[in-house]
Amino acid sequence: MDYRERITIEPGKRGGKPCIRGLRITVYDVLEYLAGGMSEEEILRDFPDLTPEDIRACLAFAADRERRLVTFPAA
Repeated sequence: MDYRERITIEPGKRGGKPCIRGLRITVYDVLEYLAGGMSEEEILRDFPDLTPEDIRACLAFAADRERRLVTFPAA
């Protein structure tokens, strides 16, 4: 999935945090809900503006960021 079609970053919105399709729902919010045990169905019910593709875009965004982290070998 190409998350770049769904994840937007606007300096004046939510402090420049990555948001979903220009909404005020951040990638972080969705990831926190998932990590806290909410199901995709629960998130979609609580946030009717979101779609299953939006949730997958959040996961793809997080995976891409993880891939880009610079790691240093242990000393």
